[in-house]
Amino acid sequence: MEREEEYDDSAIHEELSTKHHDPLIRVLHHAIRVCIKLLAVLMVFVIFLGVLDVVYQLYNDLSTPPLLYLSVSEIFAIFGTFMVVLIAVEIFINIRLYLGSNTLPIQLVIATALMAIARKVIVLDLKETPPEYVYAIGVVTLALGVTYWLVAVSMHKRGPDSQDASSASPQSAD
Repeated sequence: MEREEEYDDSAIHEELSTKHHDPLIRVLHHAIRVCIKLLAVLMVFVIFLGVLDVVYQLYNDLSTPPLLYLSVSEIFAIFGTFMVVLIAVEIFINIRLYLGSNTLPIQLVIATALMAIARKVIVLDLKETPPEYVYAIGVVTLALGVTYWLVAVSMHKRGPDSQDASSASPQSAD
């Protein structure tokens, strides 16, 4: 019982605290934060490569005969490539918010998952896709949408002072 009174409710949701009472845990949290920063750098590299891939794919599609013409399948392929880059940007933002706030930005994580499923829907070839797969995508989309809504309602009820990093402005990283 004494242990529960030692921490307030906000500490329960705090991840990778640099103020943890155990020195070993503090060191481990610091090591993990260094790894997360490395992941952020790598994600920026992946984003650059993704943008280069979009440019390369667009150039190839526009330069092959008939010149400056994109078929519907080429447009969908380019949309898919764009969406992959945008999902990578969202993941980078998740990493950035995680580093800046010590909390998991749950609403942004769910929004990223929604974007990923939207990408899947955009590039989905309904002629080649079995109905079970389409139904499964629909169920996942519905579940993510309801989850996003529930998190947003929950955050709204708690008020602006208690919202987590998913709706707060980014803070400076360590």
